[in-house]
Amino acid sequence: MFGVNGTEMVILVIVALVVIGPKRLPEYAQKLRDLVRQLRRMAEGAKDNVKRDFGDDFKDVDWQKLDPRQYDPRRIVREALVEEDSAIREAKRREELAAPAAQDDTENPNGAAGTGAAAGAAGGAAGGAAAAASPIERFQAQHVRRNRAEAAPFDSEAT
Repeated sequence: MFGVNGTEMVILVIVALVVIGPKRLPEYAQKLRDLVRQLRRMAEGAKDNVKRDFGDDFKDVDWQKLDPRQYDPRRIVREALVEEDSAIREAKRREELAAPAAQDDTENPNGAAGTGAAAGAAGGAAGGAAAAASPIERFQAQHVRRNRAEAAPFDSEAT
């Protein structure tokens, strides 16, 4: 409450008792009670005004859900990452399910898969992977990895 812990509150009460004194203490206690009652009436009046002004549209609103104190940025980021991971896993699962189906569609009447079936399935899987892959996987697919034995490209203007 107001950033005051228990010990500080006790010290404040003792200081108030000494400053106010025992003769005026009941008078100030009544004033404090009246102030709290007046603030409570004002809060109830404000609630009634809001209900009357907005009507039944806001009757079913869950105000606890809109409380900004419940939002934890770490939890929000964690949930977003989990959703992204599940989307990637789902895309890979769909890709794996589609690859055997592509092979089955191009079988020869003899029961053996045609030579174009494996190439077509591999091409389709690569195209599906590029479309459903994460940004990192797309970057890696676009940039061909060079052999470690090769020298790194050198740009004389960059140095």
